[in-house]
Amino acid sequence: METRKTTQKSIRSEIDTNIKENGYTLSKLGELSGVNPGHLSEILNSNPPRAITIGQLDTLAKVFKKAPGWLYELYPEEECIAEEKISRPRLIPFLVRCAEIGRQDCIDVVVSRLLENPKNVSILFTVAEQLFQTGGKAMSVPFYQLVIEAEKDSHSDHFLISQYRLFRALQGTSPEDNWKAVIRFEPYRNRLSENHQLDALLHLANACYMLQKWKDVERYADELRTLAIAVYQDQLRKKESCKTVEMLHTERHLVVYYGQSSLLKGVALTMQEQYEEAEKHVIKYTDLTWFELLDEIGHKEVKKFNIWGRANLYGLNLKKGNVSILSEYVAFLQEHPNEILPGMLTIIEAANKHNFCIDELLHRYSANLSSFHDHQNPINLSQNFHFWDQKTEYDFRKGNTSQAIDQLLLCLDLSDKMTYHQGFKRCVTKFWKHLPHATNEQKDRYEAILEGRV
Repeated sequence: METRKTTQKSIRSEIDTNIKENGYTLSKLGELSGVNPGHLSEILNSNPPRAITIGQLDTLAKVFKKAPGWLYELYPEEECIAEEKISRPRLIPFLVRCAEIGRQDCIDVVVSRLLENPKNVSILFTVAEQLFQTGGKAMSVPFYQLVIEAEKDSHSDHFLISQYRLFRALQGTSPEDNWKAVIRFEPYRNRLSENHQLDALLHLANACYMLQKWKDVERYADELRTLAIAVYQDQLRKKESCKTVEMLHTERHLVVYYGQSSLLKGVALTMQEQYEEAEKHVIKYTDLTWFELLDEIGHKEVKKFNIWGRANLYGLNLKKGNVSILSEYVAFLQEHPNEILPGMLTIIEAANKHNFCIDELLHRYSANLSSFHDHQNPINLSQNFHFWDQKTEYDFRKGNTSQAIDQLLLCLDLSDKMTYHQGFKRCVTKFWKHLPHATNEQKDRYEAILEGRV
C-alpha cells in the first residue's frame, strides 16, 4: 500500500505556497514587499534558514492580501523559542504586535511558556514598557499585571515601575477606578527612584485634584515639595563641588515639581476656603527667578508660574471679598487670554459668594466661555462642569430661571459623562426643586439624559 506523505504546515511552506500561487519570483516579491531578495532566499532556502522578523512577516501578509496576524500562531515555535532558548529580539516585537492587533490567543500561549522560568518576567516587563511608551497604555496593563503577579521581590525595579505604570495607565477611566488606582499604588511611591518619585507624586496629587480629595492633594504636594528641594540641593552641591551634574530622567524640568507642589497646595487650601494659608503658597511659586540650574525650558516654566501665581493672587483677593480689584484682574486676563477661562470660573464663584453682578463680563467673554465645552482633557472637563454649575447658581439668583435650567441640564449631562456621582445627584436635586418652572422640552431632555439617550 502506498503511504501518502503529509507536509506539516509551517511559515516557510505557507510563504512558498503563496509565492507559487501568485506566480512571483523572489525578485518580484522583494520589489513588492521591500524585503531584500537575498534575505528572502536565505529565509526560505538556507539550512538553517535565516530568521524572519515579525515586521517582514506582516509585510508579506500584505503582499499576499492576508489578514493582520497571518501565521502568528506558528511564529513563536519557529522563530522565537527553540530548545528552551528564547530570542528576545524577535519575541518582544512579536508580543507587542500581538497586543496591537488583539491576538490574545498567541499572547496566552507564549506567556504560559515564559512563566515557567522566573527570569523571563523581564521580557514581559519590556513588552509592557514598549506599549506604554508608544501610546498603548491600555494594552500595557495586562503585561504589567503579569509582572506584578510573577515578581517575588516587591522592592525590585520591575515590580515598582510596573505598579507605577499601572497607576498611570488606569487614570482617566472613572473616578472610582482612579481612586482604586491611587490606593493600590500609594504604598509603593517612596520605594521608587527619585526620578520616578517626582513624577509619581505629581501624578498622585493631580489624580486627587480631579477627585477633589483636597487633604490628599495637600499631603502629596507636601511630599513633592520636600523631595524636589532635596534633589535641587543635591544638584547644587554637585555643581558647587565641580562634580558632574547628572541629567534628571524626569518628564518635566525640576523647577516644575517645586512649582507644582506649591501650586497644588495653594489650590487645595483655596478649595477649603483657607485663603490666608493658600496665599503663602501662591507667593512661593509666583517668583521662581531664584531657582538655579535653569535652561531655556526652565526659564519658560518660571514665566508660566509667574502668570499663574499672579492670576491666583487676584483670585484669592476676590474670593476674600475684595471686589475692588476686579477691574485690575480683568485687565490682567485681557493681557493673558489663556487665563480667561479659569479666571472667569474664579470670578463667578466670588460673585455667587459675595453677591455682586458680572453680567457685563459674562457678555464680553461669551465667545470664550463657549470653549468650556472641551470634553477631551479631564481637567478642562472638570473646569467645564464647575463653571456651568456656578453659572447655574448665578442665573437662578438673578431670576434667569429658564436659562439656568438649560445650564443645569448641561451640568447633568457633563456629570454623567464624567461619572461624577456627587455632581449628578446635586443636579437631579436642583432640577426637581425647579421642576415647576421647566418647559416640556427641558423635561424631555432631562429624561433623555437619565435614560442615556443623549
